[in-house]
Amino acid sequence: MPSTTSVLSTYTTFAAGAMLLRTVINEVQTITSQFIPQKLQDKILATIGGLLGNLPNSQMTLIIDERSGLSVNEIYQASEIYLSTRIAPSIEQLKVSKAPSQNNFSVTINRGEKLIDEFEGIKLRWEFCCTETKSTHHDCEDYSSSTEVSEHRSIQLSFHKTYREKVLSTYLPYVVDRSKAIQEERKVVKLHALGNFNEEYNAGPWGSVIFDHPSTFDTLAMDPKLKEELIDDLDRFVRRKEFYRRVGKAWKRGYLLYGPPGTGKSSLIAAMANYLKFDIYDLELTHLHSNSELRRLLVSTANRSILVIEDIDCSIELKDREFGGGNPNDSQLTLSGLLNFIDGLWSSCGDERIIVFTTNYKDKLDPALLRPGRMDMHIHMSYCTPGGFKILASNYLGIKTHRFFDKIEASIREVEVTPAEIAEELMKSEDTDMVLGGLVAFLKNKKQMDCNAGVNVEETKEVNEQEK
Repeated sequence: MPSTTSVLSTYTTFAAGAMLLRTVINEVQTITSQFIPQKLQDKILATIGGLLGNLPNSQMTLIIDERSGLSVNEIYQASEIYLSTRIAPSIEQLKVSKAPSQNNFSVTINRGEKLIDEFEGIKLRWEFCCTETKSTHHDCEDYSSSTEVSEHRSIQLSFHKTYREKVLSTYLPYVVDRSKAIQEERKVVKLHALGNFNEEYNAGPWGSVIFDHPSTFDTLAMDPKLKEELIDDLDRFVRRKEFYRRVGKAWKRGYLLYGPPGTGKSSLIAAMANYLKFDIYDLELTHLHSNSELRRLLVSTANRSILVIEDIDCSIELKDREFGGGNPNDSQLTLSGLLNFIDGLWSSCGDERIIVFTTNYKDKLDPALLRPGRMDMHIHMSYCTPGGFKILASNYLGIKTHRFFDKIEASIREVEVTPAEIAEELMKSEDTDMVLGGLVAFLKNKKQMDCNAGVNVEETKEVNEQEK
């Protein structure tokens, strides 16, 4: 065993040598900064850093978790997208997937795999990590227990400590920018709903599928003037980021779609999503039990998305602000909780979001939901118009004019018929004359039924008045 004196002497010599080496390196950096270009300096330092990379405490590791509190971690998503384009032949395990509507395969790195990237002479090592956590829940009522397995995903980025500032200030912003460009090229609209549809996909409470709805503004049987106003409003919204910040408003927009069933409210939402390339989050209020649960779900939605709450008038009975008492097992979701996310403090948690409410009966809604700033644009989805019929005829039959058109358009002006009803008639045959002749008969029959219904209503009123 060496003596204590010899150990201390060796340590002192090593420490002195390290200090001397550091002093020499600093002096070299000072001298070379005057004569050697910056790019060449970076390359030299990168080489030195690589040689010294195996020394203890020379490496720094950044931990990038999949989620940041309740929200999705943008850096994690950006890193995942960016690294999918940096896969090297040395990678041994890859995950490959393809949805029916996709043209190409989606290739990602499996957990535990390492990937080496180089940026301006800096060598960086990426590693995907995943840990499973088991939690047991006990039910006191039936004395049962259940075990849930949750995954914690993260990405580790390792590099030499020398480049800490450059990685944080230059490299990571570069990764984010590149991922946005890649995502824009690959953009596939997704439909999100509560639940986990794919065991490999972990996005908190939301599960998703690829949204392959064919509806577009060109195929939508909607009043042309109203359609043009809506498209202009959407275009104006997405390009006014700085305007919203300047005037102090959250970057969001609310739309209320109202009208009878079958007038195309869902198709309009699909057309908006396809036009903007925004994901859709379909929120069913009947699944929620409290305002805190609502906030947790809404904060976890991504930017550039459309939040849809269909049939707001009948999906759940929202309590007013002074609601108290009641059955504790009933939903405690309140109107004020919903309003707080639409235009309260929580409305600023996210950018470039669209909120869409649909209803068949606008007059049943609480006036607090309808004012500007909450539902900014009210869109009446009316019964089919002559212009809407021409769009349907072009979509379903591929024709712009026909000898039956005048008769059909005259009947449409007199009869309340939905685009869905006309579309169903246009699908009954491939023979144009037969289809349009059948539509003429359908409209005539519907007009007669409406007249009979009106007569019956008048007779009922007379009987009631006589009884009174």
